[in-house]
Amino acid sequence: MNLELRHLRVVCAIAETGSVTKAASALGLAQPALTAQLQRIERTLGGPLFDRDRRGARPTALGELVLARARVLLPAMKGLQDEAARLAGAGAAPRCYRLGGVNSPILGRLVHRLAAEQPPAQITTYASWSVDELAQLVAGGRLDFALTGVCGDATPSAAFGLSWREVAIDPVLVLLPETHPLAERAEVRLADLGHEQWVAAPGDGCFGDCFAAACARAGFTPRKVYETDIRGCVDLVEAGVAVALCQATFRPVTGLVTRRLAGVPLRWRLLLGWHPDSPAAGDAELLLATAKAAYTDSLAPHPTYLDWLVRNPGFGVRQPSGV
Repeated sequence: MNLELRHLRVVCAIAETGSVTKAASALGLAQPALTAQLQRIERTLGGPLFDRDRRGARPTALGELVLARARVLLPAMKGLQDEAARLAGAGAAPRCYRLGGVNSPILGRLVHRLAAEQPPAQITTYASWSVDELAQLVAGGRLDFALTGVCGDATPSAAFGLSWREVAIDPVLVLLPETHPLAERAEVRLADLGHEQWVAAPGDGCFGDCFAAACARAGFTPRKVYETDIRGCVDLVEAGVAVALCQATFRPVTGLVTRRLAGVPLRWRLLLGWHPDSPAAGDAELLLATAKAAYTDSLAPHPTYLDWLVRNPGFGVRQPSGV
């Protein structure tokens, strides 16, 4: 493995926070992923960089040497980037945003906001069923940002070196035909859906281990799960053949209703990802703020859910806490 600037940032973050766990939170990475990355860095450099115990992580002699070099190189590289940006600023080309999304409920609103706030911006979108495909495209420089989601407290794979930040978190709802016997309830117990057939769109979502575990806790094993595109999912639910999980900001459809699952057995976290060493990383905070605003826009057609969010501040757009 060749040593890169991002590896030096990892070493500095661990030294500054005094803990691999705290450094992982600060960098927006999962702790096991950061631990594995540190081990690869140490193998490349030929020895341990930190003494680690219950009190935290303290640099070894080798670690102090690496930190001394990193604290010179990183500011120098930042200065180079800033000077290059200033030099190019006078004749800078319009910003370019290449966005990828997986079943994203806010991608359209994000594009609308970017276009309204930055009319010269060049914006392209790419849709995929796979978080890993989008992450690979971002890591390879073919996309700038990935807008996707994960179930519960899961995190996307750390194999591609992306930084991930939370946009919002929602309870997962169930989509029912308005003629369904449970449609008149404000909340539906998952156990009351034990006899239903289900339908889901392909790709990464809650129809995996977390859904099976939630059903097991509710005392049943889910029956047949159909797989089709989103339009097909809506058609099957409308026909009364199956019910579906859906996001809280699912656009209202005539003849269908969305209902909360009692106790919130499933949660969906909407995430924005980018590569920390990419040119687009400088726009990450702006994109994150715009994505959060786009999420807020998406709540307008859902006044009942808005009321629920007021009573449940642990959901919706939350204060930054890492991923």
